[in-house]
Amino acid sequence: MTIKAVLFDLDDTLLWDDRSVQEAFEATCAEAAKHYELDAAQLGELVRREARALYESYETYPFTKMIGINPFEGLWANFTSGHQEEFRKLQALAPEYRKQSWTNGLKASGIDDAELGARLAEQFPAERRSRPYVYEETFEVLDQLKGRYKLLLLTNGSPDLQKEKLAGVPQLAAYFEHIIISGEFGEGKPAASIFHHAMELLQIKPEEGVMIGDKLTTDILGSNTVGMRNMWINRHHVDRNADIEPVFQIASLRDIQPILDEL
Repeated sequence: MTIKAVLFDLDDTLLWDDRSVQEAFEATCAEAAKHYELDAAQLGELVRREARALYESYETYPFTKMIGINPFEGLWANFTSGHQEEFRKLQALAPEYRKQSWTNGLKASGIDDAELGARLAEQFPAERRSRPYVYEETFEVLDQLKGRYKLLLLTNGSPDLQKEKLAGVPQLAAYFEHIIISGEFGEGKPAASIFHHAMELLQIKPEEGVMIGDKLTTDILGSNTVGMRNMWINRHHVDRNADIEPVFQIASLRDIQPILDEL
Protein backbone atom coordinates (compact mmCIF):
# COMPACT_ATOMS: atom_id res chain seq x y z
CA MET A 1 0.00 0.00 0.00
CA THR A 2 1.21 3.53 -0.83
CA ILE A 3 3.01 5.39 1.95
CA LYS A 4 1.06 8.52 2.84
CA ALA A 5 2.81 9.70 6.02
CA VAL A 6 6.25 9.80 7.61
CA LEU A 7 6.53 9.98 11.39
CA PHE A 8 9.74 11.34 12.90
CA ASP A 9 11.32 11.11 16.31
CA LEU A 10 13.00 14.35 17.46
CA ASP A 11 16.05 13.81 19.69
CA ASP A 12 19.06 12.28 17.93
CA THR A 13 16.96 11.80 14.81
CA LEU A 14 16.41 15.40 13.65
CA LEU A 15 18.07 17.26 16.54
CA TRP A 16 21.61 16.28 17.53
CA ASP A 17 20.82 16.10 21.23
CA ASP A 18 23.80 13.91 22.19
CA ARG A 19 26.20 16.56 20.93
CA SER A 20 24.33 19.33 22.74
CA VAL A 21 24.44 17.42 26.02
CA GLN A 22 28.07 16.35 25.65
CA GLU A 23 29.28 19.87 24.91
CA ALA A 24 27.25 21.26 27.82
CA PHE A 25 28.93 18.77 30.15
CA GLU A 26 32.36 19.61 28.73
CA ALA A 27 31.87 23.36 29.18
CA THR A 28 30.48 23.02 32.70
CA CYS A 29 33.19 20.59 33.82
CA ALA A 30 35.85 22.89 32.34
CA GLU A 31 34.55 25.58 34.69
CA ALA A 32 34.98 23.20 37.64
CA ALA A 33 38.56 22.53 36.51
CA LYS A 34 39.31 26.25 36.95
CA HIS A 35 38.70 25.87 40.67
CA TYR A 36 40.23 22.47 41.39
CA GLU A 37 42.80 20.19 39.85
CA LEU A 38 40.57 17.53 38.34
CA ASP A 39 39.94 15.54 35.19
CA ALA A 40 37.03 17.36 33.51
CA ALA A 41 36.04 14.36 31.38
CA GLN A 42 36.01 12.09 34.42
CA LEU A 43 33.89 14.61 36.33
CA GLY A 44 31.36 14.57 33.51
CA GLU A 45 31.06 10.80 33.73
CA LEU A 46 30.74 10.91 37.52
CA VAL A 47 28.02 13.57 37.39
CA ARG A 48 26.12 11.47 34.86
CA ARG A 49 26.42 8.45 37.14
CA GLU A 50 25.31 10.35 40.24
CA ALA A 51 22.46 12.06 38.38
CA ARG A 52 21.13 8.77 37.08
CA ALA A 53 21.25 7.16 40.54
CA LEU A 54 19.47 10.11 42.15
CA TYR A 55 16.88 10.30 39.36
CA GLU A 56 16.02 6.63 39.74
CA SER A 57 15.62 7.04 43.53
CA TYR A 58 12.67 9.44 43.21
CA GLU A 59 9.06 8.29 43.35
CA THR A 60 8.58 10.05 40.02
CA TYR A 61 10.97 7.67 38.24
CA PRO A 62 8.33 5.21 36.93
CA PHE A 63 6.44 8.16 35.45
CA THR A 64 9.51 9.68 33.80
CA LYS A 65 10.42 6.28 32.38
CA MET A 66 6.90 5.84 30.99
CA ILE A 67 6.84 9.33 29.45
CA GLY A 68 10.43 9.03 28.24
CA ILE A 69 12.32 11.76 30.14
CA ASN A 70 15.95 10.86 30.79
CA PRO A 71 18.11 11.93 33.77
CA PHE A 72 20.16 14.42 31.75
CA GLU A 73 17.04 16.22 30.54
CA GLY A 74 16.22 16.56 34.22
CA LEU A 75 19.46 18.51 34.64
CA TRP A 76 18.06 21.41 32.60
CA ALA A 77 14.27 20.93 32.42
CA ASN A 78 11.94 23.10 34.49
CA PHE A 79 8.84 20.86 34.15
CA THR A 80 6.51 23.84 34.11
CA SER A 81 3.85 22.25 31.89
CA GLY A 82 2.06 18.93 31.63
CA HIS A 83 -1.23 18.32 33.41
CA GLN A 84 -0.24 15.23 35.38
CA GLU A 85 0.50 15.61 39.09
CA GLU A 86 3.92 14.05 38.56
CA PHE A 87 5.05 17.09 36.58
CA ARG A 88 4.38 19.30 39.58
CA LYS A 89 6.48 16.94 41.71
CA LEU A 90 9.26 17.07 39.13
CA GLN A 91 9.03 20.86 39.03
CA ALA A 92 9.53 20.94 42.79
CA LEU A 93 12.36 18.40 42.71
CA ALA A 94 14.31 19.88 39.81
CA PRO A 95 16.40 22.59 41.52
CA GLU A 96 17.61 20.28 44.29
CA TYR A 97 18.13 17.43 41.81
CA ARG A 98 20.41 19.57 39.68
CA LYS A 99 22.38 20.87 42.64
CA GLN A 100 22.73 17.47 44.30
CA SER A 101 23.77 15.75 41.07
CA TRP A 102 26.67 18.15 40.55
CA THR A 103 27.61 18.23 44.22
CA ASN A 104 27.62 14.43 44.38
CA GLY A 105 29.69 14.27 41.20
CA LEU A 106 32.25 16.58 42.76
CA LYS A 107 32.29 14.48 45.93
CA ALA A 108 32.91 11.37 43.86
CA SER A 109 35.92 13.26 42.45
CA GLY A 110 37.17 13.90 45.98
CA ILE A 111 35.90 17.48 46.17
CA ASP A 112 33.45 18.54 48.88
CA ASP A 113 32.15 21.90 47.67
CA ALA A 114 28.38 22.34 47.69
CA GLU A 115 28.68 25.99 46.68
CA LEU A 116 30.52 25.07 43.48
CA GLY A 117 28.03 22.26 42.90
CA ALA A 118 25.20 24.79 43.04
CA ARG A 119 26.96 27.09 40.56
CA LEU A 120 27.64 24.26 38.13
CA ALA A 121 24.01 23.17 38.44
CA GLU A 122 22.97 26.61 37.18
CA GLN A 123 25.64 26.75 34.46
CA PHE A 124 24.76 23.43 32.84
CA PRO A 125 21.20 24.43 31.77
CA ALA A 126 22.55 27.65 30.23
CA GLU A 127 25.24 25.72 28.36
CA ARG A 128 22.70 23.21 27.05
CA ARG A 129 20.25 25.89 25.98
CA SER A 130 22.95 27.64 23.95
CA ARG A 131 23.52 24.56 21.77
CA PRO A 132 20.44 23.72 19.63
CA TYR A 133 22.14 21.51 17.04
CA VAL A 134 20.47 19.85 14.07
CA TYR A 135 22.06 17.31 11.76
CA GLU A 136 23.40 18.81 8.54
CA GLU A 137 20.93 16.85 6.40
CA THR A 138 17.81 17.49 8.50
CA PHE A 139 16.32 20.36 6.50
CA GLU A 140 17.49 18.99 3.17
CA VAL A 141 15.55 15.77 3.78
CA LEU A 142 12.48 17.46 5.25
CA ASP A 143 12.35 19.70 2.17
CA GLN A 144 12.38 16.56 0.00
CA LEU A 145 9.51 14.99 1.91
CA LYS A 146 7.33 18.04 2.56
CA GLY A 147 4.40 18.11 0.17
CA ARG A 148 4.87 14.50 -0.90
CA TYR A 149 3.91 12.98 2.45
CA LYS A 150 2.10 14.01 5.60
CA LEU A 151 4.75 14.65 8.23
CA LEU A 152 4.23 14.12 11.97
CA LEU A 153 6.66 14.61 14.85
CA LEU A 154 6.30 11.99 17.60
CA THR A 155 8.57 12.74 20.55
CA ASN A 156 8.89 11.51 24.10
CA GLY A 157 9.54 14.06 26.82
CA SER A 158 8.34 16.86 29.04
CA PRO A 159 6.10 19.28 27.10
CA ASP A 160 7.95 22.44 28.11
CA LEU A 161 11.35 20.97 27.34
CA GLN A 162 10.45 19.51 23.95
CA LYS A 163 8.79 22.77 22.95
CA GLU A 164 11.88 24.64 24.07
CA LYS A 165 14.06 22.39 21.92
CA LEU A 166 11.82 23.14 18.94
CA ALA A 167 11.89 26.86 19.71
CA GLY A 168 15.68 26.68 19.60
CA VAL A 169 15.42 25.69 15.92
CA PRO A 170 12.39 27.80 14.97
CA GLN A 171 12.09 26.68 11.34
CA LEU A 172 11.67 23.01 12.29
CA ALA A 173 8.11 22.85 13.62
CA ALA A 174 6.57 24.27 10.44
CA TYR A 175 7.40 21.08 8.52
CA PHE A 176 4.94 19.02 10.56
CA GLU A 177 1.17 18.79 10.28
CA HIS A 178 1.05 17.47 13.83
CA ILE A 179 3.44 17.41 16.81
CA ILE A 180 2.77 14.86 19.54
CA ILE A 181 4.68 15.10 22.83
CA SER A 182 4.33 12.15 25.18
CA GLY A 183 4.05 14.37 28.26
CA GLU A 184 0.97 16.03 26.75
CA PHE A 185 -0.54 12.79 25.50
CA GLY A 186 -0.02 10.97 28.81
CA GLU A 187 1.95 7.97 27.60
CA GLY A 188 5.19 7.64 25.68
CA LYS A 189 6.67 5.45 22.98
CA PRO A 190 6.67 2.45 22.67
CA ALA A 191 3.05 2.39 23.91
CA ALA A 192 0.70 1.42 21.11
CA SER A 193 -1.76 4.12 22.22
CA ILE A 194 0.46 7.02 21.16
CA PHE A 195 1.00 5.47 17.73
CA HIS A 196 -2.74 4.92 17.30
CA HIS A 197 -3.28 8.56 18.27
CA ALA A 198 -0.77 9.61 15.60
CA MET A 199 -2.53 7.50 12.97
CA GLU A 200 -5.90 8.96 13.90
CA LEU A 201 -4.56 12.49 13.45
CA LEU A 202 -3.03 11.56 10.10
CA GLN A 203 -6.08 9.52 9.05
CA ILE A 204 -3.91 6.62 7.92
CA LYS A 205 -3.73 2.87 8.40
CA PRO A 206 -0.52 1.37 9.87
CA GLU A 207 0.69 0.21 6.46
CA GLU A 208 0.37 3.77 5.11
CA GLY A 209 2.94 5.20 7.53
CA VAL A 210 6.66 4.87 8.26
CA MET A 211 8.31 5.67 11.60
CA ILE A 212 11.86 7.10 11.57
CA GLY A 213 13.81 7.04 14.83
CA ASP A 214 17.09 6.27 16.54
CA LYS A 215 15.87 4.17 19.47
CA LEU A 216 15.00 0.53 19.05
CA THR A 217 13.22 0.37 22.41
CA THR A 218 10.81 3.21 21.65
CA ASP A 219 10.54 4.17 17.97
CA ILE A 220 11.07 0.73 16.46
CA LEU A 221 9.39 -1.41 19.11
CA GLY A 222 6.33 0.84 19.19
CA SER A 223 5.86 0.98 15.43
CA ASN A 224 6.43 -2.77 15.17
CA THR A 225 3.70 -3.28 17.77
CA VAL A 226 1.07 -1.49 15.69
CA GLY A 227 2.17 -2.99 12.37
CA MET A 228 3.79 0.13 10.96
CA ARG A 229 6.97 -0.08 8.94
CA ASN A 230 9.98 1.75 10.29
CA MET A 231 13.54 2.86 9.67
CA TRP A 232 16.09 2.67 12.47
CA ILE A 233 18.65 5.43 12.03
CA ASN A 234 21.89 3.96 13.31
CA ARG A 235 24.45 6.67 12.69
CA HIS A 236 27.04 5.18 15.02
CA HIS A 237 26.72 1.58 13.80
CA VAL A 238 25.86 0.21 17.23
CA ASP A 239 24.92 -3.43 17.67
CA ARG A 240 21.23 -4.12 17.37
CA ASN A 241 19.18 -5.57 20.21
CA ALA A 242 18.36 -9.03 18.88
CA ASP A 243 14.83 -8.87 20.30
CA ILE A 244 13.80 -5.76 18.35
CA GLU A 245 14.15 -5.90 14.59
CA PRO A 246 13.65 -2.81 12.43
CA VAL A 247 12.17 -3.17 8.98
CA PHE A 248 14.97 -1.01 7.55
CA GLN A 249 18.26 0.21 8.98
CA ILE A 250 19.73 3.49 7.75
CA ALA A 251 22.87 5.48 8.53
CA SER A 252 21.61 8.92 7.50
CA LEU A 253 18.35 10.75 6.94
CA ARG A 254 19.39 10.90 3.28
CA ASP A 255 18.68 7.16 3.07
CA ILE A 256 14.95 7.70 3.66
CA GLN A 257 13.79 8.83 0.21
CA PRO A 258 15.38 5.96 -1.77
CA ILE A 259 13.61 3.46 0.51
CA LEU A 260 10.29 5.30 0.23
CA ASP A 261 10.63 5.23 -3.55
CA GLU A 262 10.78 1.45 -3.37
CA LEU A 263 7.74 1.04 -1.12
